[in-house]
Amino acid sequence: MTLTTCNTIEIDGQYVFYREAGCKSDPVILLLHGFPSSSHMFRDLMPALAHNHHVVALDLPGFGFSDQPDHTCFDYTFDNLTEVTDRFLTALGINEFALYVFDYGAPVGLRLATRHPSRITAIVSQSGNAYDEGLSDAWDPIRKYWETPTIENRDALRQLLNLETTQWQYTHGVAEAASVAPESYTLDAALMARPGNDEIQLDLLRDYATNVALYPVFQAYFRDHKPPMLAVWGKNDPFFLPEGAEAFKRDNPNAEVVLLDTGHFALETHCTVIAQHIHEFLNRTTPTIPAS
Repeated sequence: MTLTTCNTIEIDGQYVFYREAGCKSDPVILLLHGFPSSSHMFRDLMPALAHNHHVVALDLPGFGFSDQPDHTCFDYTFDNLTEVTDRFLTALGINEFALYVFDYGAPVGLRLATRHPSRITAIVSQSGNAYDEGLSDAWDPIRKYWETPTIENRDALRQLLNLETTQWQYTHGVAEAASVAPESYTLDAALMARPGNDEIQLDLLRDYATNVALYPVFQAYFRDHKPPMLAVWGKNDPFFLPEGAEAFKRDNPNAEVVLLDTGHFALETHCTVIAQHIHEFLNRTTPTIPAS
């Protein structure tokens, strides 16, 4: 079993929590979590990948065990989350890496990719959407907030932040709900229940509209650079539809798509399967020599 360590580093006055596994001279995989999770979602995947990769997963500001400055002091936008992540990579001396992006991690990771295309060796997208057809009707209340950002429409989204909804996100579309470890959604809900975190999450839900606006930019990146790409998707995901996974092939014909019989948090039920797909994919598509 490969040891995973838990660390913190100061980035521009904020402490960023991150998990790390594997030999630092091996090629890097950067794991980017989504809403409402943290690097905890990668607790089983990291040791599975670490025997021949240096695996790094941070908690984005406002998530997990990273600092959560008040939303009146820090502008919670996906541009700013990307900026913190970029500086985090610089601080760790990581110059070249494969991306594993999930949910919110996709717009952060794809911003990094369009900013530094030569640094990206491959992309694994697990429900990391970049196409309009990937957005389900579950986004309608959030779209309403984008179009009319009133207090009423903002408050209507608070139900997305409670334990019951978080548990549903983890278990919907899963063949056996009892197979999902309760500490996953319980930890997420507990961290979102910290004072002020609800406003952070609502700010990010509002700013998600900027990600949809950037879809054409992300798609142009796929066409122009054609990074090795693997889309591993829960086919029962209530938020990001399988059509979003298949759409990668339109701009990157060599993209590989794997649809699994599970929901949004596919790692909770299919971690071993996903790890095997990643190993096979990276062995085919990326060099085995250590990253620079």
